[in-house]
Amino acid sequence: MKQKRKNQSKAGTLPIYLILIFTSLFSLFPFYWMFVMATQPSAAYNSIPPTLLPGGKLVENFQKVLDTIPFFQAMWNTILLCTVVTAAVLVISSLAGFAFAKFTFPGKNFLFILILLTMVIPPQLGLIPQYYLISQLGWLDTLMGAGVLFLLNPLGIFLMRQYISESVPDELIEAAKLDGCSNFRIYWSIVLPIIKPAFATLGIIVFTLVWGEFLWQFTVLRDPSSYTLQVALASLNNAFRVDFGMLLSGVFWATVPLIVIFLIFNKWFISSITEGSVK
Repeated sequence: MKQKRKNQSKAGTLPIYLILIFTSLFSLFPFYWMFVMATQPSAAYNSIPPTLLPGGKLVENFQKVLDTIPFFQAMWNTILLCTVVTAAVLVISSLAGFAFAKFTFPGKNFLFILILLTMVIPPQLGLIPQYYLISQLGWLDTLMGAGVLFLLNPLGIFLMRQYISESVPDELIEAAKLDGCSNFRIYWSIVLPIIKPAFATLGIIVFTLVWGEFLWQFTVLRDPSSYTLQVALASLNNAFRVDFGMLLSGVFWATVPLIVIFLIFNKWFISSITEGSVK
């Protein structure tokens, strides 16, 4: 009887596994196709039937990228920008989330709602005044100008507030205050170790967001030495002829660091999701 139920359970989960495998392969196919095109000549992009097997021009296409744009300089600029912005957002969002979750002060709810309302404002509406402000500060063609707008992250503040509210008991904070701990000591010694999974989740979100940002970076970065990857790759487009092998080779190598970052923090990312679902 037990063996029969076990076999029925396996038979019931088999379709689920098949669906998961199919959706995973379907999700990975664009990345695979991009890799295939990065190894093919430009003419293969429009070939019928489409080319689905890798070619032998990966190194040649990437060499074209290096000859056209300062790829490694742009990658270093992007990694530096994303790392600094992500670290700053994690600190600012966690401090703000801690304050909104565990402190009482006048106008707290109104201020929190006001911060969340900024999420519904299209960023394009503020492009001109923001550009004027950055130009007056002398931050054009600098990574400071490219990243300063991302330091205040309403989604990060909301995520941290919710996570701290549910994961950090009030009794623990009260006990720490009775022991003479300051608010910052409570944040540093008690709150931070507990919210590491939320840190990983928010870090991946912010890092990916800044890495893929194009409009603002294209607006404020005009000097090739200050280009980020998105701006540098956009300059590969030619109005008269596009070398798709070269372009997709650059895009492929620009995507690899994101995959590495996700794999490094994958355990904490999944832990944050599963922990939130259990609670």
